[in-house]
Amino acid sequence: MLVTSQTLPAGARCERYGSEAIDLDALVAIVGAGRGCTLQCAAAPAAIWLPLHGRLQLTGPDGTQTLAAGELVVTEASQRVQARGTGAALWLVVAGGRLAWEQAFAGLVEHPRGEAVLLPGRQRADAMLRRAALRLARAARHAPRDAYDAAVAFAALVAELQAEYEPLVARCPGRTLAQRRAVFARLQRVHQYLRANCHHDLDIDHLARMASYSSWHFIRAYSDVYGRTPHVALVAYRLERARELLMRSQLAVAEVALASGFENRCAFSRLFKRRFGVTAISLRHAARLAA
Repeated sequence: MLVTSQTLPAGARCERYGSEAIDLDALVAIVGAGRGCTLQCAAAPAAIWLPLHGRLQLTGPDGTQTLAAGELVVTEASQRVQARGTGAALWLVVAGGRLAWEQAFAGLVEHPRGEAVLLPGRQRADAMLRRAALRLARAARHAPRDAYDAAVAFAALVAELQAEYEPLVARCPGRTLAQRRAVFARLQRVHQYLRANCHHDLDIDHLARMASYSSWHFIRAYSDVYGRTPHVALVAYRLERARELLMRSQLAVAEVALASGFENRCAFSRLFKRRFGVTAISLRHAARLAA
């Protein structure tokens, strides 16, 4: 397994990975640093995205999501992805073809032969994992002999994180592990789409088609796996978005409600207090006092 590294300085705009590169058997660690640094992938291989400092704006088929330090997103192969750091952000992506990931994860996770090792999703990434990713990038750049060991150490921590999905995969319909993982991957795409687009008016039939289900089967499968209906998940994501906007923007509370997908201000206020235990106005005042 070959491991390479690249650094994108402030203002750099880089385009990588056309469709011909999907099967590459090497891992590449790309570090983005500084304002205006952008990476565009027309058809990226499976990748792990990590903001190390500041925020990373990630745009893909499922919409745009903003990651803060301490978060991680896994994107699937063949997706069009654009990454852009905000402000003086420092971020890192580790990308590679199926063979490269299989070698890195050899013996660490159970997955059917020929299936993707990484499962898509958004999770918390602790400081140890972020340091391991940075060590991988540095080793690939300055100490190629150590890069393989650094890649395996990084993969071991990612495998521990991905193990959180095992109970969810087990709840998916399917006779074999491969079938259950395939169903989970489809549901995860919808799950990510809900999170990134919660402020829009989403149609259940469209979500069901994304998961290759009828509407009734989709609601049932989603509820069985995640323990709540798509509608309950949508409202939860809208409330999380509203909390972020209240703490980080200058929008009025009514504007925050609309920007988060709530058309009824009273319903928003009631749901917000039920979810967080304080009113939206109280949360904003507390955030301003803490700043």
